[in-house]
Amino acid sequence: MAKGLEFFRRMLEEEREKLLRELEVLKSQKVSGAVSHTDHMAEVATDAFDQACGQSLERHLEKLLQEIEYALSKFEKGTYGICEKCGQPIEETRLETLPQALYCLECQYRYEMNPRRG
Repeated sequence: MAKGLEFFRRMLEEEREKLLRELEVLKSQKVSGAVSHTDHMAEVATDAFDQACGQSLERHLEKLLQEIEYALSKFEKGTYGICEKCGQPIEETRLETLPQALYCLECQYRYEMNPRRG
């Protein structure tokens, strides 16, 4: 790898810190969030929509955080940057874009075309 493993480790650690901050903000907004006490249907619907969006965003960020944590654990095992399907190195350009990638482009493509068989 031309960029080196430390480059990708730093990318993942920075992304982890960013996600943790975003989750903290979301959770603090949820705790301190004002709920309107109204019977107006539009306001009730807006509150419900905002709450659903917040929950969806929180789940998405938690999933990304899990992916980042898993990728960081692969450094400890010495398997970071290795495709979990074929065992070949994952393309550096792919890791630059998606440092938590589990598969090389070819295996990812095959998985997306037939997720049941991979």
